[in-house]
Amino acid sequence: MNLMRLLISLLLFFVLTSSYAQKKAMTEKEYLELQAKIRFNFNANIDSAIVYAHQMAKSGNYKHLAFANGALTCLLQSKGRPKEADAKYILAFKYLDKIPDSEDKTKLKAYIINYGGLAELYKGNFSKSLDRFQQGMKLSEEVGDLLQVFKFRLNLVLLNDQIGNSQLVIKEAKELMHFLDNNKELFSKKDFYARKSSIYSNLGSAYENWFLKDKSKTFLLDSSAYYLKRAILYSDDLAFFKATATLSLGNIYNWKHDFKNAEKHYKEAAKISAKSNLKDILCVSIYNLADIYYSKKNYNQALVFFKKSDSIAAITNLNKLDYLKSNFYQAQIYSILNQPELAYKHSQIYLKNYEEFESRLNAETAETNYKQGLGNLTDQMISIEKEYKKDLFWNKCLKAFYVFLFLLILFFLIKNIKDKRKAHAKMNALIAEFKAKLEKQNSSEPEIVCIEQTSFEQKAENNTISIDEETENQIVKKLLDLERKKEFLNPEFSLPYAAKKIKTNTTYLSNVVNKRFGKSFGDYSNELKMNYVIREMISNRMYRKYSTQAIAESVGYKSANSFSKSFRKRTGVSPVQFAKNI
Repeated sequence: MNLMRLLISLLLFFVLTSSYAQKKAMTEKEYLELQAKIRFNFNANIDSAIVYAHQMAKSGNYKHLAFANGALTCLLQSKGRPKEADAKYILAFKYLDKIPDSEDKTKLKAYIINYGGLAELYKGNFSKSLDRFQQGMKLSEEVGDLLQVFKFRLNLVLLNDQIGNSQLVIKEAKELMHFLDNNKELFSKKDFYARKSSIYSNLGSAYENWFLKDKSKTFLLDSSAYYLKRAILYSDDLAFFKATATLSLGNIYNWKHDFKNAEKHYKEAAKISAKSNLKDILCVSIYNLADIYYSKKNYNQALVFFKKSDSIAAITNLNKLDYLKSNFYQAQIYSILNQPELAYKHSQIYLKNYEEFESRLNAETAETNYKQGLGNLTDQMISIEKEYKKDLFWNKCLKAFYVFLFLLILFFLIKNIKDKRKAHAKMNALIAEFKAKLEKQNSSEPEIVCIEQTSFEQKAENNTISIDEETENQIVKKLLDLERKKEFLNPEFSLPYAAKKIKTNTTYLSNVVNKRFGKSFGDYSNELKMNYVIREMISNRMYRKYSTQAIAESVGYKSANSFSKSFRKRTGVSPVQFAKNI
C-alpha cells in the first residue's frame, strides 16, 4: 500500500513538473526584449547572443522561431560552424513559410536574409553575400523599414571594405554617419553608440586600405588613426568594436614603425578578444604580435606566436589569410635558423594553398564589383589634402592660360562649324544622288549595289601585267555576279576570297579592279559596303533605326568604330547623323 502511494506521488510529481517545465507562450514584449539582447550581444558577446537565440528558439511561435534561427545562422558561422549555420538558415525559412503574409512577415524575411548575408560574408562568399543584402534591402524598402535599410547599407560598407573598395567605403560611411546623426530618435542609446563605433571603425579601416594601395600618401594613416580612436571612444562595452578598432590602430602604429605602441595595442586587442571569446580577432592579434617580433628579428618568440595563431585559425576555420602568411614567415624563420626540413614543410603549406586562396578571393571580388556596377571601378577621389594659397605670379599664369584656352576653344568651335557645314553639304548631295538613282531603278529588277567602271582605255601607267581582253571581261562579269549576290556583305570578303570565288588568282583580280574601277580592291570592296548602307538607309525606315554596331555587322564589319570611320570618309558625317537627315 505504501509502495502504491509512493508510485502515485511520483507520477503526480512528474506530471506537475512536466507541466511546469513546459514553457508558457512567449509574449510579444518578451520576444522584443530577447531580440534586442541578441542584437546588442552580437557585437558585445557572441556566446551570450547564442544563449539568448536558443532561449527564443524554445518558443512555440513561428515568428519567434524564424527570427531565432535566422540570428543563429550568423552567430554560428561567426564561431566557425558553417554546417550548423546553413541548417539554421533553411529552418528559419521553414518557420517563416508558416506565417500568414503581412508587412511584419516581409520585415522578418528581410532580417533573416540580412543574417544570411552576414554569414556568407564571414565565409568569404562576397558575391552571394551581396545578393542577399540587395534582396533584403529591396524588401525593407518595400515596407518602408528605414532602420533596416540603414543596417543593410552598413553591411554593404563592411562588404566593400573586405574587398578593398576603400574610396567607396569612405563615401558611403560618411553618408551613413550623416543619416545617423540626423535620426537619433530611431536608435536606442546603446544601438546609437554601436552604429557610431561601427562606422568610425569602417572609416579607419578604409583609410588604412587606401594607404596600402599608395604608400606615398602617409597622411592617410593619420586619418585612419583619428577615426579608429573615435571608434574606441564610442565602443563603450561593445567588445567586438573595441577589439577590432584597437587591432587596426595597432596596424597604424606598425606602418609608422612605432613598434612599441603597435605591440601595446595588439596585446590590448588580444586581451579584449580573449575575454569575450572573439577567436577570430584573437587569432589576428596574436599573428600581428608575431609579425612585430619577426620585424625585430626575435625569431624564437615570433615562432611561438605564429604557432598560437595557427592553432586558433585551425579551430575557428575563419582566418585563412593570416594562417597562410604565418606559414610563409615560419618557413622564412626556419630557413634563417638553418632547419631546412621545417622550412620546406611550412613553405609547402603556403604554396599549396595561397594560389587557390588568392584566385578565389580575386574571383569573388571581381564578381561582387560587377554586380555593384563597379567592373571597371575608378577610384572615387575623396581628397583630404589642404589647398595652399597661390601667389600673384601663379594667378597671372593661370589667367593667361585661361585666355589662351578660351581662344583655342573658339578657334576649334569655328572650325568645327565650318567642317559640319561642308559635311552636311556633301551628305545632302549624296542623299539626293542616291534618291535619284533609286527613283530610276526598276523595282522589279534585283538591286545591284555596283561601282561604275572607268573607261576601258583608261589604264594605269604602271600596269605591267598583260591580261587579254576576253579574260578581263570574264573576271569583271564574275565580279559583277558577286556584287549581285551581295557577297561583299560577307565578313570574309577579301581579295583572296573573291579570287577563289571567281577562280582566278589575286594578282589578276587586283590588276583588273585597279584598271576597270580605278581603285584598289580594298577601296572597291569598302565602297560597295558603304553604297549598300546608304541605299538601305534611304529606302528602308527600319534599317535607319538599327544601332551603329548592328549596321556595321550587316555589311561585314566587326568593329563599329572602323565602320564609322569608313562611313564618315564616304559621306562626311556619322551613320547616326546621316540617318537623322534623310
